[in-house]
Amino acid sequence: MPLARFAFVLLFAAADVAIAQPAPATESPATPAAPAAPGVPDIQSMKWLEGCWQGSVNNRTFREVWLPLRGAMMVGVSQTVMGDKTLDYEYLRIEPRGEGTFYVVSPPGKPERAFKLTDELVDKEDDAHTFVFVDPAGEFPRRIGYRRATQGWLYTEVEGKVGGADRKVIYPMRRIDCETGEIVAK
Repeated sequence: MPLARFAFVLLFAAADVAIAQPAPATESPATPAAPAAPGVPDIQSMKWLEGCWQGSVNNRTFREVWLPLRGAMMVGVSQTVMGDKTLDYEYLRIEPRGEGTFYVVSPPGKPERAFKLTDELVDKEDDAHTFVFVDPAGEFPRRIGYRRATQGWLYTEVEGKVGGADRKVIYPMRRIDCETGEIVAK
């Protein structure tokens, strides 16, 4: 696994880390979006996310599955398992709203949270793209980044504050065939 050039800390394994409760969502879903301003990414920029992604760290396996862009929305689900036990899962959406494109997280039993797409960062050296979603009112997570890298790699970066201290978690994933689970270099 060529992760040497990516430094990451996986905090979900630490017993003393408490995750702040998410703030209630204030936007109504699927409000039609105005055309993106020049230089501001929109949902079309994220179509490459379609498909299945999987990674494993600290005996935890995490998987995201994204349906194709349809009806101006992408719908996904994530699941984290350890052995044969589900530790966490969330329903995900990327959708246009009045002020732009939003990444919406719906954890079971908790209010959904909306993160606005604010940037598309391009690293021309290795043809990597990072899409940055922000919820300035939240503590953790406050920022979620999806970094599309070469050879079928995806790095989901989750950042914010826990107990007043900065925290960052990176989930390294590979594109996989949804049926067989085999790695797809794309």
